[in-house]
Amino acid sequence: MSSSLSKNPQFAAPQKIGVLLLNLGTPDGTDYWNVRRYLGEFLSDPRVIESPKWLWWPILNFGILSFRPQKAGHAYEQVWDKEFNESPLRVITRKQTQALAQRLEGDGIVVDFAMRYGNPSTKSVLEKMQAAGCKKVLLVPLYPQYSATTTATANDKAFDALKEMRWQPAVRTLPAYYSDAKYIETLGNSIRDGVAALDFEPDLVLTSYHGLPQTYVDAGDPYEYHCHETTRMVSDYLGWPEGKLMVTFQSRFGPTKWLEPATADTLEELPKRGVKKVAILAPAFSADCIETLEEISIGGKEAFMEAGGEQFAYIPCLNDSPAGMDMIEAMVRRELGGWL
Repeated sequence: MSSSLSKNPQFAAPQKIGVLLLNLGTPDGTDYWNVRRYLGEFLSDPRVIESPKWLWWPILNFGILSFRPQKAGHAYEQVWDKEFNESPLRVITRKQTQALAQRLEGDGIVVDFAMRYGNPSTKSVLEKMQAAGCKKVLLVPLYPQYSATTTATANDKAFDALKEMRWQPAVRTLPAYYSDAKYIETLGNSIRDGVAALDFEPDLVLTSYHGLPQTYVDAGDPYEYHCHETTRMVSDYLGWPEGKLMVTFQSRFGPTKWLEPATADTLEELPKRGVKKVAILAPAFSADCIETLEEISIGGKEAFMEAGGEQFAYIPCLNDSPAGMDMIEAMVRRELGGWL
């Protein structure tokens, strides 16, 4: 038996290391059914919606999924990448993956990406990595600030897939990097350069983070603290006066109380307080997506200007920029310590 096993290519093949970038997800198209499938998976996640299933299921399936896909589909159409016929999130995450693969080339590392909701699924990519000979895998949730609704559920999905594998790879997970020195430096430089490139001097720069229900934070989610720490550390890095950077929270959903102040409300109120020129960025996102390009860059600008604002600018996410990829590479190499 031992001689036959030694000839089995699965056991004899050189062992590789997998690096799997994990992001939130995207529909495959902007039509009703593609968006409905995506929203159905997203809003069925108990990490995202903590209401009892017996209460939430009929609300979701007989209410929300009847009308929200049309609205969301229209929003996706505003930012859809026509060249690749994909959402910006998938296009940019793929570019990040390709850039990281080039940087790690020659180290026997397989780099790929997966989405928590939608395609490519986490399970399918982990199976592909296993078939490629990866006996060690680093999971890289691309969320700087930790939340059970993002980092935890991305890892959950990977662990669910691992539970079905006869021969599991060794696994590590990249921790939240909200206070990582390289992240703070890279984010701070992108803000400074973004502001310097404007043809106006903003009165205020908003750091708009994705929102979270207040009850989740009250239950122990560290997300709000991480967001405020990121902005505080970036402000210190830039040497800006207190109050130049402001924390707000976007994407409020449903009737429950969410983290405040809300980005939408703030943009409407600022002109009344004499703040007529603003720049805004979304540090919780590693790649531009519908929440940044449609909700903030388009919708946020419209709301601010209609309220009496004079100048508005959106500063892009780090995306696959050279500096952004330097940061991701540095974190990945650090977490691969002892494996390479």
